Amino acid sequence: MDQGNNSRVTEFVLHSLSGPQELQKFYFAFFTLFYSSTVLGNLLIVLTVLSESALHTPMYFLLSNLSFIDVCLSSFATPKMIADFLTEHKIISFEGCMCQIFFQHAFGGAEMMLLVAMAYDRYVAICQPLHYVAIMSIRKCTGLVVGSWLIGILHSVSQLVFVVSLPFCGPNNVDNFFCDLPLVIKLACTDTYVLEILMLSDSDLMAMSSFVLLLISYTVIVVTVQRRSSLGMAKARATLTAHVTVVTLFYGPCIFIYAFPFNNFSVDKVLSIFYTVFTPLLNPLIYSLRNKEVILAMQKLRR
Repeated sequence: MDQGNNSRVTEFVLHSLSGPQELQKFYFAFFTLFYSSTVLGNLLIVLTVLSESALHTPMYFLLSNLSFIDVCLSSFATPKMIADFLTEHKIISFEGCMCQIFFQHAFGGAEMMLLVAMAYDRYVAICQPLHYVAIMSIRKCTGLVVGSWLIGILHSVSQLVFVVSLPFCGPNNVDNFFCDLPLVIKLACTDTYVLEILMLSDSDLMAMSSFVLLLISYTVIVVTVQRRSSLGMAKARATLTAHVTVVTLFYGPCIFIYAFPFNNFSVDKVLSIFYTVFTPLLNPLIYSLRNKEVILAMQKLRR
């Protein structure tokens, strides 16, 4: 950071998980294993869906795109965190910090919208099975995926465009392993109250609208499943359980972290790690272990 009255922050100091050098090496090995498993597991699902013609359906098309987003979501900050475990000074440039903020909100927003698209797919499949093929075409699924990415990117740009222009003259310590937007805004050398309210409203509007849509969709699906008792409904119930579990794991940490986004809690760092490291790994496990079609396709791909 440049010194003087008109100094401008050129880098930020990240506060990752603390501990002695031996513990840092353990963190390095532990998170390297988890990150590698996340990337390989999600890419395996993408490859399985692409290679198996029986999985060329809207549901698995959306699932493969969710796996791709999970790879992106786990990669915007985790490799930097892993590398920092082997260094004493955990710093990131101003430009790198802004990139982390952009990618976090772009990937997170895209995943929110994609989860809504997957809920809509399950709604049509369970509540309107006779019209499923006509409604959920590959063309429509492609539009849903593209729309998810566009909404995520537009949401991220709307957040970042105000942060980049803020004056940062010190301090430059971010109490997390990546540049989390609320923590970075607090470091600005100006009154950011109005900006905080605007960004909070923007994030809450997107998160709450998608969560309400998910809640409505799954409520209707649950009511429909309870009214029917067939083999098809048993399969639908298993698929629905996997979807609800993934949605809970994704939204749970987000709701807790951003319920009071500009108040820092010690548990936020743990939830951030869970959100960016563990959740993307749990998604492929949940969908593959509870789905016989995916398991059979993976076995066929291995042979």
